[in-house]
Amino acid sequence: MVRLQNPVLKKELKLRFRSFKSFSAIIFYLLTLLVFTVGFFLVVTDFKGKGFIGPEMNVVLFTMLTFVQLSLVLFMTPGLTAGAISTEREKQTLNILLTTSQTSWQIIFGKLTSSISYLLLLLLAGMPISSVVFLFGGISPSDFVLTYAYMIVILIALASIGILMSTLIRKTIVAMITTYGIMLFLTVMTAFFVFVTLSVQTGFDGSELGGQKPFSYFFMAINPLIHMASVIYPEVSESALTVTSMDLPLWVTHISFYVIITVLCLWIATKNIRVNMK
Repeated sequence: MVRLQNPVLKKELKLRFRSFKSFSAIIFYLLTLLVFTVGFFLVVTDFKGKGFIGPEMNVVLFTMLTFVQLSLVLFMTPGLTAGAISTEREKQTLNILLTTSQTSWQIIFGKLTSSISYLLLLLLAGMPISSVVFLFGGISPSDFVLTYAYMIVILIALASIGILMSTLIRKTIVAMITTYGIMLFLTVMTAFFVFVTLSVQTGFDGSELGGQKPFSYFFMAINPLIHMASVIYPEVSESALTVTSMDLPLWVTHISFYVIITVLCLWIATKNIRVNMK
């Protein structure tokens, strides 16, 4: 039992959940979801406060809330994790932390878990607002659970990237900018590469060339926005497989890619947190 204890995690959880900044971020998160939800109802009802919302419009509401939450998670995760180790280094407390009996993995795990716990609290706090979609039909509980499950996968992977950048880069601001750059690459540049690769593999007369398109498929699979759209609208996934002539479902490549990224980032961060004395 002593081995399972993690003082770094306990300390980080106490500091994070006792600060006013953390609870103000939760309030901002909930207010953002509330504004989008109320705004959607007002627009649909022509600002009269009464009307009919069918299952089709409810799917639109669910899509909007899902992408709003995904966007908030994508932009908040680097800010919470990219300074986990570099801040300790700037405060000159990292060397003291490394001289304790805590292993490198316990330090990395404690920093990572505290950030992930806070982000999971945000998702959990937003569930009552998101669950309003069950009042109007068109959304199954499995769709609701799957969207949150995939958000957690992206959250953990991006948090691991932030921990890695915080370990490798000495300055917190540089580590944060680098993590945001990787996040923008995964969300924006991969979508651009999908367009480019599909255009390259199109004939001069505009007709589609035969054969598989593995690069287009790969960029579609690792893009969080495209993959989340395929979760809500299964026809998006079917269209992607048809266009790229691939048989492997998008979610298999998506999960495999981000699990590998998570494991690789945490392994490199654990190996590089201590000075190489050789």
